[in-house]
Amino acid sequence: MQYDAAMIGLGTMGRNLILNMADNNFSVIGFDANPATAALLLPEANHNPSLAIASSLEEMVSKLKTPRRIFMLVPAGKIVDDVLSSLSPFLEKEDIVVDSGNSFYQDTERRVAEMQQLGIHFVGMGISGGEMGARFGPSIMPGGDKNAWPRLQPLLEAVSAKVNGEPCVAYMGNKAAGHYVKMVHNGIEYAIMQLISEVYDVLKHGAKLSNQELHAVFAAWNANELQSFLMEITAKVFLKKDAETNNDLVDMILDRAGSKGTGKWTSQDAMNLPVSIPTIDMAVAMRDLSAFKAQREQAYHLYQKKTPENTAAKEEIIAAAKDALYAATIICYAQGLAMLQQASIKMELAIPMQDVVKIWRGGCIIRSASLNDFYKAFVELPNLQNLLLSPTIASMVTKAEDGLRKFISLAIQQKIAVAASASALGYLDAYTSEKMPVNLIQAQRDFFGAHTYERVDKQGPFHTDWEA
Repeated sequence: MQYDAAMIGLGTMGRNLILNMADNNFSVIGFDANPATAALLLPEANHNPSLAIASSLEEMVSKLKTPRRIFMLVPAGKIVDDVLSSLSPFLEKEDIVVDSGNSFYQDTERRVAEMQQLGIHFVGMGISGGEMGARFGPSIMPGGDKNAWPRLQPLLEAVSAKVNGEPCVAYMGNKAAGHYVKMVHNGIEYAIMQLISEVYDVLKHGAKLSNQELHAVFAAWNANELQSFLMEITAKVFLKKDAETNNDLVDMILDRAGSKGTGKWTSQDAMNLPVSIPTIDMAVAMRDLSAFKAQREQAYHLYQKKTPENTAAKEEIIAAAKDALYAATIICYAQGLAMLQQASIKMELAIPMQDVVKIWRGGCIIRSASLNDFYKAFVELPNLQNLLLSPTIASMVTKAEDGLRKFISLAIQQKIAVAASASALGYLDAYTSEKMPVNLIQAQRDFFGAHTYERVDKQGPFHTDWEA
């Protein structure tokens, strides 16, 4: 039997994606360097005849229809290069290799060029949705060699999530566009999670809501304009009991956050472009700060925070928190999408912004009701440079802006850190300022370093002897 596609790497994500392919009537052969991991596949698939396990890469390649479609879901970094090195001798021209992991986009850019020299189509493909998304329908972001897209399209559309019958997959652009879009997706994910955690902090410690009340609030929000996957799972978190203590599990979890590095990549690359994404930056910074648990405990006792008594009504705080989360979330999407827009131009990635927003509506971690509005904004204004320049989006933000300001003020009064929320408001205020105070910075730079400045009334660089 000759198989439609292959999967290298049969860990949780690879195994779930290959099962998804089989469910959608594609015959697939898998390979994993660890035979014990590979052995888990067939029993889980109830020994579906459309699935097979290869004992070697050579055997796997020999059992594929040509030109071949080979997917990889292995850890990012050197392992990807090692697999490509082992696989390449068995490949023929026009074969397609798809890196479906969270590879750094610059590595993907290099691999596209290297494989092109061998006549192989290489695709860097972001996948979002976690293990359940991989199994039943993720959001898929392929980019790279466009000649491979027609061969991949039927399979990827079949296995992707669907919104109103439309598949949540599209060609994301040249070179490493697929992995670049996924990187920025993850940066936005970091920011939204941080914003939600700040709202949780204010409601729990400022408004003194119980976990049961928090569940009710987040579940109610998820039923209207704040509807999203992250809101849905957050509401569920507050109900989970710890099997060992029978306490609410969320209260038993140490306040030290982990990360895989994609948020950091987003911040670093934004500074290289350059483009401003302060809410994503702050989300990364707050995760970093959470790691210093012992120092934070020492500082807590040193500063002996005396929190003023809260005088705001519980309902007032909840209403402000809702508006704050709504406005700040839109602003962080705006930052990430502006970064994609700028990267697409500067790096010649040809990222289709409409399609990015469209395929994020289902399957992925940052899927939300607001993405339908963002999609309409990009349809109405295809060259939209920043989401905040859409009249529709502007009205959405304006409606919730007062709540965002009130929420931040309440948090500051209670000495509760809301750095990401505050950065979103700072970005909004700066972006909507006709004049920023950086004219003073330019004067300072010229004073100490003769860096020159521009004038408001005529062209050209100017320098002043400031002490003459």
